[in-house]
Amino acid sequence: MPRDDYEACIEACQACATACDNCSTACLQEDDVNMMVRCIALDMDCAAICRDAAAFMARGSDFAAELCRLCATVCDACAAECGQHQMDHCQECAQACRRCAEACRQMAQAA
Repeated sequence: MPRDDYEACIEACQACATACDNCSTACLQEDDVNMMVRCIALDMDCAAICRDAAAFMARGSDFAAELCRLCATVCDACAAECGQHQMDHCQECAQACRRCAEACRQMAQAA
Protein backbone atom coordinates (compact mmCIF):
# COMPACT_ATOMS: atom_id res chain seq x y z
CA MET A 1 0.00 0.00 0.00
CA PRO A 2 1.53 3.36 -0.97
CA ARG A 3 2.26 5.92 1.71
CA ASP A 4 -0.46 8.26 0.38
CA ASP A 5 -3.05 5.65 1.34
CA TYR A 6 -1.94 6.07 4.95
CA GLU A 7 -2.50 9.83 5.04
CA ALA A 8 -5.84 9.81 6.89
CA CYS A 9 -4.49 7.41 9.50
CA ILE A 10 -1.27 9.39 9.90
CA GLU A 11 -3.30 12.56 10.46
CA ALA A 12 -5.55 10.81 13.00
CA CYS A 13 -2.48 9.50 14.84
CA GLN A 14 -0.86 12.93 14.93
CA ALA A 15 -4.07 14.59 16.15
CA CYS A 16 -4.47 11.92 18.82
CA ALA A 17 -0.89 12.33 20.04
CA THR A 18 -1.44 16.08 20.36
CA ALA A 19 -4.75 15.58 22.22
CA CYS A 20 -3.08 13.09 24.58
CA ASP A 21 -0.20 15.49 25.27
CA ASN A 22 -2.69 18.25 26.01
CA CYS A 23 -4.75 15.99 28.26
CA SER A 24 -1.81 14.70 30.30
CA THR A 25 -0.54 18.24 30.84
CA ALA A 26 -4.00 19.46 31.83
CA CYS A 27 -4.48 16.47 34.16
CA LEU A 28 -1.35 17.53 36.04
CA GLN A 29 -3.10 20.83 36.81
CA GLU A 30 -6.20 19.18 38.29
CA ASP A 31 -6.86 19.55 42.03
CA ASP A 32 -6.75 15.78 42.62
CA VAL A 33 -3.80 14.67 40.50
CA ASN A 34 -3.79 11.26 42.21
CA MET A 35 -7.21 10.60 40.73
CA MET A 36 -5.75 11.30 37.26
CA VAL A 37 -2.69 9.02 37.45
CA ARG A 38 -4.11 6.29 35.18
CA CYS A 39 -5.34 8.90 32.72
CA ILE A 40 -1.92 10.57 32.57
CA ALA A 41 -0.13 7.24 32.10
CA LEU A 42 -2.44 6.16 29.29
CA ASP A 43 -2.17 9.59 27.66
CA MET A 44 1.61 9.22 27.61
CA ASP A 45 1.48 5.66 26.23
CA CYS A 46 -1.08 6.62 23.63
CA ALA A 47 0.81 9.70 22.43
CA ALA A 48 3.99 7.66 22.08
CA ILE A 49 2.44 4.81 20.11
CA CYS A 50 0.50 7.21 17.89
CA ARG A 51 3.72 8.98 16.97
CA ASP A 52 5.43 5.65 16.31
CA ALA A 53 2.54 4.41 14.18
CA ALA A 54 2.57 7.63 12.12
CA ALA A 55 6.31 7.28 11.59
CA PHE A 56 6.01 3.61 10.54
CA MET A 57 3.31 4.52 8.04
CA ALA A 58 5.28 7.49 6.71
CA ARG A 59 8.22 5.17 6.06
CA GLY A 60 6.01 2.53 4.48
CA SER A 61 7.25 0.00 7.04
CA ASP A 62 6.27 -3.63 6.62
CA PHE A 63 5.25 -3.51 10.29
CA ALA A 64 2.91 -0.49 10.01
CA ALA A 65 -0.30 -2.53 10.00
CA GLU A 66 0.77 -4.59 13.00
CA LEU A 67 1.73 -1.47 14.95
CA CYS A 68 -1.55 0.20 13.98
CA ARG A 69 -3.50 -2.74 15.41
CA LEU A 70 -1.69 -2.25 18.73
CA CYS A 71 -2.17 1.52 18.46
CA ALA A 72 -5.93 0.97 18.14
CA THR A 73 -5.90 -1.13 21.31
CA VAL A 74 -4.00 1.54 23.25
CA CYS A 75 -6.28 4.26 21.87
CA ASP A 76 -9.34 2.28 22.97
CA ALA A 77 -7.92 2.00 26.51
CA CYS A 78 -7.09 5.69 26.64
CA ALA A 79 -10.53 6.66 25.30
CA ALA A 80 -12.22 4.50 27.94
CA GLU A 81 -10.21 6.08 30.75
CA CYS A 82 -10.51 9.67 29.53
CA GLY A 83 -14.19 9.14 28.84
CA GLN A 84 -14.76 8.56 32.57
CA HIS A 85 -13.68 12.11 33.41
CA GLN A 86 -15.89 15.11 32.73
CA MET A 87 -13.15 17.66 32.09
CA ASP A 88 -13.17 19.06 28.56
CA HIS A 89 -9.57 18.03 27.93
CA CYS A 90 -10.40 14.42 28.83
CA GLN A 91 -13.53 14.36 26.69
CA GLU A 92 -11.67 15.87 23.72
CA CYS A 93 -8.88 13.35 24.17
CA ALA A 94 -11.35 10.46 24.31
CA GLN A 95 -12.89 11.60 21.02
CA ALA A 96 -9.47 11.89 19.33
CA CYS A 97 -8.56 8.43 20.62
CA ARG A 98 -11.76 6.91 19.26
CA ARG A 99 -11.16 8.49 15.85
CA CYS A 100 -7.58 7.27 15.81
CA ALA A 101 -8.52 3.75 16.88
CA GLU A 102 -11.02 3.52 14.04
CA ALA A 103 -8.55 4.91 11.48
CA CYS A 104 -5.88 2.45 12.65
CA ARG A 105 -8.26 -0.50 12.44
CA GLN A 106 -9.27 0.50 8.91
CA MET A 107 -5.66 0.94 7.86
CA ALA A 108 -4.64 -2.43 9.31
CA GLN A 109 -7.51 -4.21 7.55
CA ALA A 110 -6.70 -2.59 4.20
CA ALA A 111 -2.98 -3.42 4.40
